[in-house]
Amino acid sequence: MNLWQNILEALDSLLSNKVRSGLTVLGIVIGVGSVIAMLAIGTGAQDTITGSISDIGTNLLFIMRGSVSEEVRNPKPLTLGDAQAIDDPFAAPSVVGVAPMIQGTIKVGYAGESSFTQGLGVTVDYQAVRNVELLEGEFISDIHMLGRSAVAILGPDVAEVLFGRVGGVVGETIRIEGQPFRVIGVKMPKGGAGFQNPDDEVLIPMTTAQTRLLRRSRDAVDVILVQALSAESVTSASEEVALILRARHRTPIGEDDFTIFTQEDFLETARSITNVLTIFLGGIAGISLLVGGIGIMNIMLVSVTERTREIGLRKAVGARKRDIMLQFLTESALLSMMGGLIGIALGWGLSQLVGAIAAASDADLYPTIGLDAVLLATLFSTAVGLFFGLYPAKRAADLEPVEALRYE
Repeated sequence: MNLWQNILEALDSLLSNKVRSGLTVLGIVIGVGSVIAMLAIGTGAQDTITGSISDIGTNLLFIMRGSVSEEVRNPKPLTLGDAQAIDDPFAAPSVVGVAPMIQGTIKVGYAGESSFTQGLGVTVDYQAVRNVELLEGEFISDIHMLGRSAVAILGPDVAEVLFGRVGGVVGETIRIEGQPFRVIGVKMPKGGAGFQNPDDEVLIPMTTAQTRLLRRSRDAVDVILVQALSAESVTSASEEVALILRARHRTPIGEDDFTIFTQEDFLETARSITNVLTIFLGGIAGISLLVGGIGIMNIMLVSVTERTREIGLRKAVGARKRDIMLQFLTESALLSMMGGLIGIALGWGLSQLVGAIAAASDADLYPTIGLDAVLLATLFSTAVGLFFGLYPAKRAADLEPVEALRYE
């Protein structure tokens, strides 16, 4: 008996019990659809997160106080003096921009509306280093820094919460920690990335923040942002910065009281987290495939029982064990393959639905179905069908012809 004849007979057998076959296929359809949808959502989330981080720039370094590798006794704080030393082109030729900043949670309010958000005390150079674009207004200037002006630049999310709009708010007066501040600009929407969501923050002059809001001692800063000459210069810029800070803080190599992060570090961390999340979601969805496989085995066992006389007759006229086994394996494989194909369509539809819901909610999530996910789900569903069809097929092949013919 050739393979094509096996397939035709398997189709004839399955079509003779349409409702039962359909319900069996449904388990595989749900399993494959769930796996593809979950993998698509996970991939879309990974692309969104890594894309947002990459948009900040691949040539940025983030310098923070303390060491992540070991405990350092009495780590010295980062200061404005450190930032000025790093900005020296002779000491750090690979560095083209430095922007120290301080940060903390602040309460902002306007006309009865209030919200807690991230407050950043920044310098004039912050705009160039972080590539800040304004929807309207102007950025913090040297005059604002020298005069410790009570001015603020709002992220679009903050403007939306306070005013119900992101445009036409320049010149309005808001309250930060109960103190009046004049809005001089609104940032262009970017989406969440990095340490905080740049759309949900308020920028104020560092001198103002130091004296009135986020008080720090001895010109201490929380983070120093360093812009390297190019993405290829990040390594050399990191080494130059490390040498400068070791000399200023008088710390030996291996006992740094600071940590330097690069954009690649954040990208690797984001990829690792999203990969684990994607595998986790796919694994949970894969359980439904196993349930579908058990359904196939159950139906095939019933089919073997119902067709005992048919099996005995086939053996009596010369059918071999492998012919009987191949016939039932073909039926189980067809069930799983049909379920896999329909499941691919279902998974695509579910991912498109999630993408539409995300777009309606202004969420940056674009589920992506990769060829690897389709192949994985299809091959796995076929393997499930063969695996769970193996026992019923072997049971059918092991039936004795005489006993099978006598079966009622």
